[in-house]
Amino acid sequence: MVSVMFVCLGNICRSPTAHGVFQQMVETAGLAAHIQVASSGTSAYHIGEPPDRRAQQAAKQRGYNLSGISAQQVSLDDLETFDYILAMDKSNLTALKQLAPVNHHRKLKLFMSFAQLQPHTQEVPDPYYGGTDGFAQVLDLVEVAAQGLLQQIRQEYQL
Repeated sequence: MVSVMFVCLGNICRSPTAHGVFQQMVETAGLAAHIQVASSGTSAYHIGEPPDRRAQQAAKQRGYNLSGISAQQVSLDDLETFDYILAMDKSNLTALKQLAPVNHHRKLKLFMSFAQLQPHTQEVPDPYYGGTDGFAQVLDLVEVAAQGLLQQIRQEYQL
């Protein structure tokens, strides 16, 4: 079983969007028995809350369901257990590196490093304080990076 965790600040916008999109891609590919998907936040601001309603609405318009996801904070156990721990931006990657023991730093990456975009975008911007267009942009980026991630996992684990 390969495990993937997506991480943003509060786990209500970007990381649950990535969670829902990637989960659906995994299921569509018939790999749900091989790939575990989760998401969390580096902060405890929204523990137990569902994804932001704007994130859910944007996802629903593209056929993704985020309703079963609730915010949680990343733990030391997560850092030991998950194979891929993917931050939405450099700030959260830094926070993860400060939390994780050095021997787990190899698991920590920017999610957008899996995207095959030109020009390459390194971060998924936080849409929380903006309008609905920001949530659509998050989905655009997440879909591309999720495809690249799934391709990487399939190659690496021969799935």
